[in-house]
Amino acid sequence: MQPRVHVVTLGVADIERSLDFYRGLGWGPGAVVGTEFEATAESPGGAAGQLVLEDGLLLMFYGRQDLERDAGTALSPGPGPFSLGHLVESRAAVDEALQAAVDAGGTLADAGHERPWGIYSGYFQDPDGHLWEVISNPASGPEAEG
Repeated sequence: MQPRVHVVTLGVADIERSLDFYRGLGWGPGAVVGTEFEATAESPGGAAGQLVLEDGLLLMFYGRQDLERDAGTALSPGPGPFSLGHLVESRAAVDEALQAAVDAGGTLADAGHERPWGIYSGYFQDPDGHLWEVISNPASGPEAEG
């Protein structure tokens, strides 16, 4: 298996609400796809929200119950114990991204601040509680390449 990720799927309560939130971050118009595949007793529904991010990464939003049925396993309540990361070029950009998330309907979990290991970051949660860290890392950013 090659070490790459092409699709990140988040189980959500409301696909349109999730698309609206991420649209509010400026992540594109997105679309709801697969609506022609309705749920049956044997299979989950196919409707999913889709955003195409940089480098072709797909960020998908799938109804939580449909995701459980599709995977054939129960999911723990709430989001799992992980965070998604969003790299930005500066401390100011961290603070701006966190404010944009709040303005779009997210929740500030931890304001941006300097971490002991040399990065500046903060956290927000989307409307379904998925945790995002917004990170400025001078050691790996454009300023480190000069």
